[in-house]
Amino acid sequence: MAMAAAVVVLLLLCAAALPARGALPPPEEAARVARVVLHSCDWGALATLSAQDGLRGHPFANVFSLSDGAPGPGGGSGVPYLYLTDMEISVRDLRVNSNASLTVSLAQTPYCKKHKYDPQNPLCAHIIFCGSVVKVNDSEAAVAKKALFSRHPEMESWPKDHDWFFAKFNITNIWVLDYFGGLKIVTPEEYYSVKP
Repeated sequence: MAMAAAVVVLLLLCAAALPARGALPPPEEAARVARVVLHSCDWGALATLSAQDGLRGHPFANVFSLSDGAPGPGGGSGVPYLYLTDMEISVRDLRVNSNASLTVSLAQTPYCKKHKYDPQNPLCAHIIFCGSVVKVNDSEAAVAKKALFSRHPEMESWPKDHDWFFAKFNITNIWVLDYFGGLKIVTPEEYYSVKP
């Protein structure tokens, strides 16, 4: 029962990450849109180049929990943090080639359902990040742990013998689809210079 209550509280906090009136920043503020969407999402689709037999060199997408900071409005560093283990197939791919793409979408929040937007509708904003996945250093591990465990408290009880470690998605390119007319390109500098 306590776990169900905790899940409801987390969902409400995540929904609160969107601006109070339930709207995104205007489409001309693509960098802010990217920050708001990432901060509103608890997971994303991470695509790697497979290093597995029979799939070598093919794209391979997998779902991962993520966080850029504790849920709630005005928060978030913009850095997508992940909690990984070498036992995971995508992490094995990353050991061979750390390059990846990460897609997050407001389809996972109440926003698109509230507005009756299909997940493929551009108004149901989604962001595509390209870059690489890197293990964080010891000083950044505390930040990653706080960001992830605040949204995904279950992670703290995951099996210790899986050798979990904190990583981040090191962003090099950003594409925003939040309106009609195609993708907008946002530089990492623009992205990190705005507040969600």
